[in-house]
Amino acid sequence: MRNLDTPVKQIRHKIFTEVAKVGFESKDETLIHDIEAIPYNIVEERAQYRESIYRERAVASERVRLAMGLSLRPENRAVHLTSGLEASNIDEKYYEPPLMQVIPSACAACPPNKYIVSDMCRGCVAHPCMQACPKGAISMINGKSCIDQDKCIKCGKCKAVCPYDAISHNIRPCEQACGVKAIGSDEQGRAEILDDKCVSCGMCMVSCPFGAISDKSQIFQLAHSLREGNKIIAIVAPAYISQFGEDVTPRKFKTALEILGFSDVYEVALGADIGAISEAHHYAKEVATGNLPFLLTSCCPSWSMMAKKFFPDMIDNISQELTPMVATARKVKQEHPDAKVVFVGPCASKKLEAIRTSVRSDVDFVVTFEELSAMFDAREIDPASFEGDESLHNATAAGRGYAVAGGVAGAIEACLKEYYPEVPVHIEHAETLADCKKMLTLAKAGKLKGCMIEGMACPGGCMGGAGTNVPFATSSKALKQYLKDSSKKLPEKELEEIKLD
Repeated sequence: MRNLDTPVKQIRHKIFTEVAKVGFESKDETLIHDIEAIPYNIVEERAQYRESIYRERAVASERVRLAMGLSLRPENRAVHLTSGLEASNIDEKYYEPPLMQVIPSACAACPPNKYIVSDMCRGCVAHPCMQACPKGAISMINGKSCIDQDKCIKCGKCKAVCPYDAISHNIRPCEQACGVKAIGSDEQGRAEILDDKCVSCGMCMVSCPFGAISDKSQIFQLAHSLREGNKIIAIVAPAYISQFGEDVTPRKFKTALEILGFSDVYEVALGADIGAISEAHHYAKEVATGNLPFLLTSCCPSWSMMAKKFFPDMIDNISQELTPMVATARKVKQEHPDAKVVFVGPCASKKLEAIRTSVRSDVDFVVTFEELSAMFDAREIDPASFEGDESLHNATAAGRGYAVAGGVAGAIEACLKEYYPEVPVHIEHAETLADCKKMLTLAKAGKLKGCMIEGMACPGGCMGGAGTNVPFATSSKALKQYLKDSSKKLPEKELEEIKLD
């Protein structure tokens, strides 16, 4: 579903575009009216996807609030659509956790984990489903198989032996996509995110066929700040390649950002280069010598958050090096102390990394590629239409390769072999939270000693993130060519001496 341009994606884009327009264009005296009009602009005359125009507008209204960085309204009391607007109508507005939220009026209350018999059942004489069931949960009623849900243990043996594939395994798409089992149910059977387990990767959001899960956004605040003419510098994650069209080169993309209002553009791959050298040095000094049994990379916020939540005894094994986003932001602030910094990337959880109190991020705004695309449309900017004067030449292929799973490990390994050839290298990587959890379990069991472990929450790595615009197969192919064309392949060893404290 993620690789298709579904109505859910189209609705999200409309909401983001309308909210961005308000941020760019609305005056104080018309602001409330313009915001209240958005659900009516989205749902004009009749409902297309739900049973009534009123429910569809109710869902759109909650989407508007989330897109403005506001929390959902309670269901049991009257709260105005623009309630809290004063606190949100400032450049410095950050997100109020939780980041990921289920819109109750949009949730279809899909049944949780359940095996059911479809009308494909032929009522065959063999009844292999009955014979395979270890709990006697299947009986024949009116010549068809029937599963007693109170007895069923969800083992799937009946489905495996059915010759007509008449037994289906129903599981909530959001629940299936969550690698940390952070999806539960509320009293009405609707999906509910368990905040003590959630690591904000956004996979539930992009997997829900009803678009009932959404994250909060800063596009309203960023558009407002750009309109005010503030000095804002964009730091762009390396996964941006092909996200805005196959014909959008780095030169065109940079020009489009400058026309949107940004003062300058940096590659986050610059911070990745700094990180690759630092991680290589750390590995050679600590892991290869036996001071640490293993080391976990820290680039993916959801991966490191999962390690801290589910494997708290491994906190000391998580790299303390700055993530590429933070390293790049600090470098920009050193050179431009009067500027605000916006991280543009594929990742939902970077929104929470930016406001961590434990690490000063120096990032003022975070927007995804999906949100930036809507901002371009709000200003009627087509990145493909520009020629572009300057390209981005401040990073290497190693740092740019961080955009895909294995890229972090690959960059660190390449740096180790180049600058520490005497050090034996043992590197592993995992993608998707479920596989990351398995990897951490192996590490805890002592089976990955002397290893540098890279974890990526999203399938395929950052280019498979929740805030991307195009299928992973398309973007990863374009990235390979981009890395091949990069003039510099590895960062210089001296980068580790850069002070970013």
